[in-house]
Amino acid sequence: MKLKLNKPIAFIDLETTGLNISTDRIVEIAILKLLPEGGRDTFIRKINPGIPVPPKVTAIHGLTDDDLKEMPSFDQLAPEIIRFIGNSDLAGFNIVKFDLPLLVEEFLRYGIDFRLKGRKVIDVQHIFHKMEKRDLAAAYRFYCGKTIENQHSAMYDIMATEEILHEQLKRYQQIGETVDELYQFTGRQLDRMVDLSNRMVYDENGDIVFNFGKYKGMRVFDVFAKDPSYYDWMMKGDFPRQTKNKLKELYFSWKHK
Repeated sequence: MKLKLNKPIAFIDLETTGLNISTDRIVEIAILKLLPEGGRDTFIRKINPGIPVPPKVTAIHGLTDDDLKEMPSFDQLAPEIIRFIGNSDLAGFNIVKFDLPLLVEEFLRYGIDFRLKGRKVIDVQHIFHKMEKRDLAAAYRFYCGKTIENQHSAMYDIMATEEILHEQLKRYQQIGETVDELYQFTGRQLDRMVDLSNRMVYDENGDIVFNFGKYKGMRVFDVFAKDPSYYDWMMKGDFPRQTKNKLKELYFSWKHK
């Protein structure tokens, strides 16, 4: 069974300086865009992150400060990245918890609001974990019978991810073959999330609640009324910009209701 598209879908993979959504930066981005008519386009760029790459991270993806010092910064590449993605739906391996939040954070760092509304997001890892429970290298061996030659090279990783998805479509016909069906199967993950770091979520009643800390499970508006200092603490804390932007929207909505 083949993936059926009614609009482009962009597979995205990032190599970064680390795993902290708020403080780490992108050092390489690779995008593989599949087109409804059957073609494909690729985009890959190395990026000067503006901060040092820790040696333990270089040991994973092989990119050093010297490799990146002459590369463009993210803000220089941002317009090109947005043009390439266009109106595509999005896909990747662990994209919901890592690549997408970090990419959005990079855009926001330069005042760019990368819109997710109207896009379906397919996390290939989520399909894999629901069906087999392993990581990217194991998924590639399991589904494709191959070893990733250059794992943690963004383009090799994203090409492996795209190949895995096609093998999943063949193996699990019950998951569907359209982006809409895959989005439903993977649990519509973004639908429950208010912010991409999952600090605030919609509960079963559709109310927005905190998803961490001492007020976990409590409605955000109730916390604003009960403990106004909590808003200030979060706005001054080490939270992603996108989380703070959503929190600010909610706070002003509460203040003016």
